[in-house]
Amino acid sequence: MTEASIGTRVLEAQATQATLCVGIDPHAATLDSWGLPDDASGAESFGKALRDAVIAAGVSVVKPQVALFERMGLSGLRVLSQLMSELREAGIGVIADVKRGDIGSSLQGYADAWLRPGSDFEADAMTAVAYQGLGSLRPAFDLAAENGKTVFVLSATSNPEGADIQQATTDSGNTVAGEILTGAQALVGASPTSRGSVGVVIGATVNHTTWGIDAEAAPDIPILAPGFGHQGVSIEQAPRLFGTALGRVFVTASRSVAGDSLEGLDTRMTEHLKAVADATV
Repeated sequence: MTEASIGTRVLEAQATQATLCVGIDPHAATLDSWGLPDDASGAESFGKALRDAVIAAGVSVVKPQVALFERMGLSGLRVLSQLMSELREAGIGVIADVKRGDIGSSLQGYADAWLRPGSDFEADAMTAVAYQGLGSLRPAFDLAAENGKTVFVLSATSNPEGADIQQATTDSGNTVAGEILTGAQALVGASPTSRGSVGVVIGATVNHTTWGIDAEAAPDIPILAPGFGHQGVSIEQAPRLFGTALGRVFVTASRSVAGDSLEGLDTRMTEHLKAVADATV
């Protein structure tokens, strides 16, 4: 029997608090501050330290930034594959932050790589881009629904370069960001068995009103919310940002957890968990 996806589990929990998602991002600057080499061996040591800390603290979801392993070539991808496997074996949900998007067989290839059971990079969820239209992601949505996975589609991102496009108004009167959110809800409404397999990404720094987003109006959509901590948004602000949708939110923090060294990592992890537990609606 296929296990419930991380998206389904967060929906069914009907919680009043968010879920902490710890980013695993081996930036060159982070590895340097940790005293690690900027190569696959450094990423491996960094990843293992984060792995041990999330397991010890009881964190249930992590999000490795694939690009930061991919930049190291085949050796970096091998480190990523092993890390993801070890985390999943320990019962930790893994969201592969790959931001893939295409059409037809190309999109199917991306879905097979990151969502198909038994693949080298099997994750519990992946991020995706719907620039070619939300329907172009159907192969990933279908594979996710069949195998207890989740696809988080970019709706509103916190980078300033995205504002013009994401706030642009479509023929329906929605912003592009809002169209992705309402479109995701419509997909699930038309196919209830896909509930939990389709989610969206909404950055913590985003002004929901300006972006035309109403998270509370999409009750069947789990939300991946990066940008807490290092980007200047505190976890304490999460209830104000997401309102009654908070229980469907994966509050993501990366560099604020990793810090500048291995020293104090367990403490930072515990502090982030406590902040999420305290931030309720």
